[in-house]
Amino acid sequence: MNNAAPSRNTPASRRTVLATALAAAGAGALSAAAPALASAPSAPAARRRASTQVDNRFWTSATDWRGGTGNGVKVLTGSRPGLVVATPAGSTDYADPHTGRTSTWEYATWTSPVHRSKVPATEAIASWNADTPAGTWIQTELRGTYSDGTATPWYVMGRWAAGDGDIHRTSVDGQSDDRSSIWTDTFAIDAPASGLRLASYQLRLTLYRKPGTTLTPTVHRVGAMASDIPDRFTVPAAEHVVARELTVPRYSQNTHVGQYPEYDNGGEAWCSPTSSQMIIEYWGRKPTAADLAWVNPAFADPQVCHAARYTFDYQYDGCGNWPFNAAYATSYRDMNAVVTRLGSLTDVERLIRAGIPVITSQSFLSSELTGAGYGTSGHLMTVIGFTADGDVIANDPASPSNTAVRRVYKRREWENIWLRTKRYNASGAVSSGTGGVCYLYWPVEPTAAQRGALAAVGVR
Repeated sequence: MNNAAPSRNTPASRRTVLATALAAAGAGALSAAAPALASAPSAPAARRRASTQVDNRFWTSATDWRGGTGNGVKVLTGSRPGLVVATPAGSTDYADPHTGRTSTWEYATWTSPVHRSKVPATEAIASWNADTPAGTWIQTELRGTYSDGTATPWYVMGRWAAGDGDIHRTSVDGQSDDRSSIWTDTFAIDAPASGLRLASYQLRLTLYRKPGTTLTPTVHRVGAMASDIPDRFTVPAAEHVVARELTVPRYSQNTHVGQYPEYDNGGEAWCSPTSSQMIIEYWGRKPTAADLAWVNPAFADPQVCHAARYTFDYQYDGCGNWPFNAAYATSYRDMNAVVTRLGSLTDVERLIRAGIPVITSQSFLSSELTGAGYGTSGHLMTVIGFTADGDVIANDPASPSNTAVRRVYKRREWENIWLRTKRYNASGAVSSGTGGVCYLYWPVEPTAAQRGALAAVGVR
């Protein structure tokens, strides 16, 4: 391994650009001297700050759907409410930039009420849970109001289809109003130091289907995580409260190096779908033999290849689109998924205690994570437990074999590389960190303990 990402070769269209911009804005003040880890503030203070930094709002109940404005949709009630196409609002042509085909689609729309974020935000990430059978797809958009009262344009946050035979799922580059921009899957204020923030937002769903059919996508959840995480090289140490390890399947991405290079250069960049597949199977779901029939039978763990193909973002040219991974998880029976941020390892321990593993995103030098043996500009792993001493037990897909995937990493090192927003890269320049981004996947009918743990971290 070298300091290029072993699992997510980030194109210039994504967070590398954002990292450069943020580093340029803050390097003068931040590059002086990062405080030592040992001097971190106490856990209670950290929890108080974390609660004011992240706001989650997801629409998922029949009441939620009825509270929005629909045009051509109807609300499904029952055990799992959702939105479907009723009488289409109209038809439109879509020129797919990745297939070269222009096709006509019927569509219907739903627009959420305005949500005023509890956190005036520098970033927002939308995610959605939807069934999109062949002949259907959806688009998710976000429009916001800035803290000065002016409005953003409607931004496309993703065009999603579980399959790839109708359209190629895609993010949309080049979206900006010179005050905010979309970086693949993330809304970001261009100059946070100016004090400008996203004060409120709406989401708009467009449901598409082939004309003249009764086909429909079904959207079960849509929402966003808005956040304002302060610039920090180090984070407070969180109190250790849970020692438990979950039994999670182990898959290595590295055993797939060279397989299907059309999907993000093959397994060397498949940390996100490999992590997703581990957790999907932890919950007892997996692709069928028919789903996997396209995979070369000589390849072990074909479900990892399957996950890479069906999370692949044709614009980003990679499998690391965060909401696309969440949406892929919910293409399996009765699954929920969101992209959010957590405030501490105590939050992760609360979820682990309830039986919910956490997929985390982090970047680090090889010297910053003892035992990893590599450095990365962006990598997904799965936290599956904590030792009696509080160290992190992780399924790390950047391992030479499935049996080597289970790792134990030092707690203090782990929480810092995951929760910080600033770091020094291999060249000594200031780069960004993810500030606690994670994926949470759980079944539609969680236990009472799981429901409580999710609510405690702001997810309902």
